[in-house]
Amino acid sequence: MEVADRIAVQDVMLRYAATVDEKDYAGYKALFTEDVEVVGMGPNVMQGIEEYYPWWKDALDKYDATQHMLSPTYAEISGDEAKTRTDVQAVHYPNGETEITVTLWATYHTDMKRVDGEWKISRHELVVRGMKRA
Repeated sequence: MEVADRIAVQDVMLRYAATVDEKDYAGYKALFTEDVEVVGMGPNVMQGIEEYYPWWKDALDKYDATQHMLSPTYAEISGDEAKTRTDVQAVHYPNGETEITVTLWATYHTDMKRVDGEWKISRHELVVRGMKRA
């Protein structure tokens, strides 16, 4: 089961990036537990998907397009819980701008739980390593 769980946990992170870049709002929201804790995305820790999701959607809607490129996900899995680390480089194209890109280098520290047989994000932390606007 460990190999299958490892692949499933990594797939959550790949779906995370894909749903952001495709602006698949429902698909993105479905990746999280109802009581998710989100750290480092805004000025405050956000508790629960109902607090986080509107903030995230508003932030994403400021961009015409994004591209999130992820490293392989390192995962420590214990039963129905997983702790992961994934590096990300994300390019953001602000609305209406043709000459400006914002590039983010960061690490996601993401905890997951198995809920009804499906891995979901229960805690998501963004650690920013650098950002450049060019």
